[in-house]
Amino acid sequence: MPEEKPSAEVVATPKRAEDITWMEASIWTPRMVEALEKGVEGGRWYSLIDKVHRKENLKAAYERTNRNKGTHGVDNISVRFFGKYLEENLDKMSEELKAGTYRPQSLRRIYIPKPGGGKERPISIPTVRDRVVQGAVKNVIEPIFERTFAETSYGFRPNRNAKQALRRVEKELNRGTQFVIDCDIENFFDTIPQDKLMAKVEKQITDSKLLKLIEKMMQQGIMDTHNEWTPTRGTPQGGVISPLLANIYLNGLDHQLNQDGAQPTRYADDLVALCSTREEAERVLASIRIWTKEHGLELHPTKTKIVDMGQPGAEVDFLGYTFRRTSTGKLIRYPRKRSMDRIKEAIRKHTKRTTGVSLTTTIKRVNRTIRGWFNYFQESTPSTFPTIDGFVRRRLRAILLKRNRNPGFGDGWAHQRWPNSYFAELGLFSTTVAYASAVCPASR
Repeated sequence: MPEEKPSAEVVATPKRAEDITWMEASIWTPRMVEALEKGVEGGRWYSLIDKVHRKENLKAAYERTNRNKGTHGVDNISVRFFGKYLEENLDKMSEELKAGTYRPQSLRRIYIPKPGGGKERPISIPTVRDRVVQGAVKNVIEPIFERTFAETSYGFRPNRNAKQALRRVEKELNRGTQFVIDCDIENFFDTIPQDKLMAKVEKQITDSKLLKLIEKMMQQGIMDTHNEWTPTRGTPQGGVISPLLANIYLNGLDHQLNQDGAQPTRYADDLVALCSTREEAERVLASIRIWTKEHGLELHPTKTKIVDMGQPGAEVDFLGYTFRRTSTGKLIRYPRKRSMDRIKEAIRKHTKRTTGVSLTTTIKRVNRTIRGWFNYFQESTPSTFPTIDGFVRRRLRAILLKRNRNPGFGDGWAHQRWPNSYFAELGLFSTTVAYASAVCPASR
């Protein structure tokens, strides 16, 4: 197998002054930023642990943890309770990090349903204390690695988001780059070889104390009900630093795809690569298979495929959307079936026919859910929105029928009894109306 190309791993790109505002100011002082831009001697950072245990950094990490809220870890200590004794907790953590005696606690394993039902996704939750430490480490090392990341990577990066990734894919498809390599890396976060990941971290950092601390974070025990074990592979989903470590690991693949002439777009472990011809797509996919095998990863044998998006009816899913080529050759996108299943299930939870809360309260709860969904899916084809609005109103009519001791589930004559305008007057959020206001049809 060919050796890994160092040049494909690290391609530093200078950042403009306005791009540094996301960095933690207590760490990335003008002097540190200058070193980042000019490069340090030998190309590797030697002394960083003192910046991790700096109290200002720990406090900034706590403030972000507090904003993100989240549930407790294995110690049952909430974010709020941790903050009640903040100064004492930060002092203790700083001293332990300085002395090298800090030990992460086990992760609390929970399971959340995957869209579509049937399966569950494991999430490993660190304690608040450990989330703060991970955040402090991230504040220190993220700017170092950020300058090496490819422009085609969008997940969990400053000033980048999923909508930008989707627009990039849409732009390439509209430009005629029609052969899409749809990659599915099996159990990516759970199967990353820790030794290979640390080797990539060590290409930029040589501070042995910091490297040992990162290793401890990857080797935290996992507590599942009454069982506890220590993983030998992967970086736990749910950790503050895990998305950054994932980007570090896949960075070489991003650069390789760019060098291969493909048009890749990656968001965490969701990856598509667009090519102009099938021959090129097959060559690039073969290259991806070699890279993933060398790096201890596996592509799903059936979910990884090449799709000819030039054909009418062709579809590819990416980041919750389905891109589809219509019979007239137009490219449209709309929420994939799993995304629709998820929003409908969320609405059902708020609109049970036997709910005891007032209709006004129910509508307020539904509005919060629908607004968040619309914020992400508002760039769908317009026919998406009447469908979801109709579903919501049928659920609300079913509640009213039940309260009036009438049979039915919101269809038929109930539409005349409680027309759309009735719910509009009660303040029900309409995705159709919001789409007309927020998206200019001429731009689509």
